[in-house]
Amino acid sequence: MLSLKSKKSSSVLPKIMTVFGVLLFCSGLYLLTLVGAPVIMPYVMSSSIDPAKLESPKQNDNRIIIPKIGVNISYGEGEKSLNNGAWWRYPERGNPEKGGNFILAAHRFEIQPTPQATWEKSPFYRIEQLSIGDEVIVDYNGKRYGYKIDERKDVKPDQIEIEAASQTPKLTLYSCTLGGAKDGRIVLIAKPLGEVTIKNNPQPTS
Repeated sequence: MLSLKSKKSSSVLPKIMTVFGVLLFCSGLYLLTLVGAPVIMPYVMSSSIDPAKLESPKQNDNRIIIPKIGVNISYGEGEKSLNNGAWWRYPERGNPEKGGNFILAAHRFEIQPTPQATWEKSPFYRIEQLSIGDEVIVDYNGKRYGYKIDERKDVKPDQIEIEAASQTPKLTLYSCTLGGAKDGRIVLIAKPLGEVTIKNNPQPTS
């Protein structure tokens, strides 16, 4: 009897190890999917936005749209705004209507329980793909404004001058590098085009 029990136990162990191995592999594969979601999702969904197909701006729905990298998110005051889009930093220092330094920051990469959620929480993942001359659209208080990127730079975490008040109207976009907040930030500066109407590309209103 002892011999039979021993054989039975030894036959069960490989099965347990196999199941454990499969679960471990699947867990690793799922984790890899979460990490790669911001890269994969643009190929599954539309990777860019056609400005001509945008809905008209709404009074209580301030948004930033970056057609080239498929970004269309809300922005607002306070750090909690990062949960749904971008954080409007220091509103008193600038906005599309009054000028100044209009500052928006958003997550570069924020892992979540599902690939879809990870992608949605990482709106600025592809920010490094933006170049000088690329256009940015901002909805503010029911009006639509256009910007054109004219400067791009990498800064250290302690270079807070990017958020300084400015007499020159501009839009400052930034996010952490993929190395994290302690590694540095990617910063894009865009000059205003004023209030725009959308056809095939942002055009200043007459």
